[in-house]
Amino acid sequence: MLLNVSLLILGLILIIVSSNVFVECASNLATSFKVPKMVIALTIASFSTCAPELAISFNSISSNNYDLTLANVVGSCIVNILLIIGLASIVKPVKVKTVTVVKELPFLILTSVVFCVLFSDGELSRYDAGVLVLLFILFCMYLFRMIKRFREVEDNVKVNKIKSVILTVLSILVIIFSSDLIVDSTLFLSEKLNVPTKLISMIVIVIGTSLPELMITVTSAKKGEFDMTVGNIIGTNIFNICIVLGLPTLIYGSVYSSAFNYIDLIVVIIAASMFYFQSRSERLITRAEGVIMVSLFLIYYLYLIFL
Repeated sequence: MLLNVSLLILGLILIIVSSNVFVECASNLATSFKVPKMVIALTIASFSTCAPELAISFNSISSNNYDLTLANVVGSCIVNILLIIGLASIVKPVKVKTVTVVKELPFLILTSVVFCVLFSDGELSRYDAGVLVLLFILFCMYLFRMIKRFREVEDNVKVNKIKSVILTVLSILVIIFSSDLIVDSTLFLSEKLNVPTKLISMIVIVIGTSLPELMITVTSAKKGEFDMTVGNIIGTNIFNICIVLGLPTLIYGSVYSSAFNYIDLIVVIIAASMFYFQSRSERLITRAEGVIMVSLFLIYYLYLIFL
């Protein structure tokens, strides 16, 4: 028991330190390689921090543990927006660029709505998964066009590219490792304390694997790197729905569950919609709006625990 508590504390320290390193190096690389910081956030940051969720999804679907798979994705989509963006906005009001409001956020809403409609009957078929993977391909095409259009260099800061690349890769590996360490340690402690499996999935696994996104997003907000803050969450949620859920379902076959109902799906859509409409208003998510997000997150989780 004492060993697992120590490992949990170690994981938290590692993820905080590595997240700070990642944000700094990714920002420098974006400038030096003439790539928009939003693209770095939408790709490297979001896809790499989804590695724990992707591993869990493949393992759980291959073993027919569909509730864990869906908790992993549905829970992450809700936590990423309501808790993480909410906390980031409370730390420092988050500025959102017009192009993000016009293009990336509507795509996030589209992805969320399509998933909820496809899963509204309690089952996600191979055909449904194919639709989700196709959406992801379209998203990647949009990112490629964004890179091709980008020509302006924002800063003339000299960056040691090799050092930044090495530190970025190492920080990603540490983030993933520490996330696994936290989840494994917390899961062990939860089982020892006889916490129900449903709560382990939605609280320990989901929040545990969202810690990389939490640390990167809050750290980015503190540093004023709002493209990293917003882009990380948009990319993560799209990747979660389309790849973390869609890809293993496409490979292994249908996923079904009666544990998730319309309330869970409605909250997914509400979260994405709040993200869009609060960003659309003055291109800023205020502290008050952040408090509303976190409050809705707490209400939803109280519903999960007590109902």
